[in-house]
Amino acid sequence: MAKIITKTLSAGRTYYKQFNEEIRALVKEGVNHFIINDCNGQRYIGTAMEGDIKFDIHGVPGQDLAAFMRGPHIRIHNNAQDGVGNTMDAGRVIIEGLAGDVIGYAMRGGEIFIQGDVGYRVGIHMKAYLDHQPKIVIGGKAGDFLGEYMAGGIILLLGMFSDKPDSPIAGRSLGTGMHGGVIYVRGEIPEDQLGPGLHAQPVDSEDLKVIEELVKEYAKELKLDSTEIMNEGFVKVRPFSHRPYGNLYVAC
Repeated sequence: MAKIITKTLSAGRTYYKQFNEEIRALVKEGVNHFIINDCNGQRYIGTAMEGDIKFDIHGVPGQDLAAFMRGPHIRIHNNAQDGVGNTMDAGRVIIEGLAGDVIGYAMRGGEIFIQGDVGYRVGIHMKAYLDHQPKIVIGGKAGDFLGEYMAGGIILLLGMFSDKPDSPIAGRSLGTGMHGGVIYVRGEIPEDQLGPGLHAQPVDSEDLKVIEELVKEYAKELKLDSTEIMNEGFVKVRPFSHRPYGNLYVAC
């Protein structure tokens, strides 16, 4: 096991490019655990980084955190902006608050665990390849177009830890254009919130095994009660076709 070498940084008003260059230089020197204080919207933290590196971020990081990331473990002790995990390959991101739009865009591996609500188009174009199975767990509620054009992976929507008690668990057009992967929803999802041609159905025993394993990891990371989360039924949304818009094209 590699020796843990910790460095504490204050982001403050440091320009994001300069701040990320400082982090990369420290990684080359052997630092593998970063405690970042006063994070103030600095973008691209952890982008394209590889290996066993840990970040504890206090404050709110900017867009595209963990983009193209392969391996690091990032914990945000607050909210996060848009684009977390953009095209991420491996690693884990834990967000102890809310997250913005387009979380996990084209994500290809790893996990993103969010305690609260998320914005629009989360999980759009998610993919899976061989043993790479990206996973997003949302503890709160989601905006419109969750899982749009999803091609693989798992989205688990709990709807439990939300700042919007009177809102539906998800916005409009959940799973629009979905042609792979699965979306699990705790409780029910109204049919009129699903994308064209999709329907929700009860989970089976194999689905429950997948959900339970994922919930245990999620609850452990966020110090939640996994038993309470599992005390409700789940439904699943799967694609009705691997070519949902195939009938729109005319063969020549």
